[in-house]
Amino acid sequence: MTSNAGCWRQRLAALAIGTSLLSGCATVGSNPAIATVCPPIVEYSGVLQARAADELGMLLDGSAIAEMLADYSVMRDQARACRER
Repeated sequence: MTSNAGCWRQRLAALAIGTSLLSGCATVGSNPAIATVCPPIVEYSGVLQARAADELGMLLDGSAIAEMLADYSVMRDQARACRER
């Protein structure tokens, strides 16, 4: 039985050479430009904000809803900062 190891070495060498030649053809960096899109900020009326504050005050201490609203507040601040850039 004959060995075909020489055939595989030739193919591997051709693949390595081809890969290195093709990578030299790149004209731009591999990192694409990232577009920044700021999310919209919903404006709430003073009446609605007062109602929400009253309802928030009625929640139990340590409420999951209160924790989620705190996170939402941070996200709104981040969206405002994004728009200011």
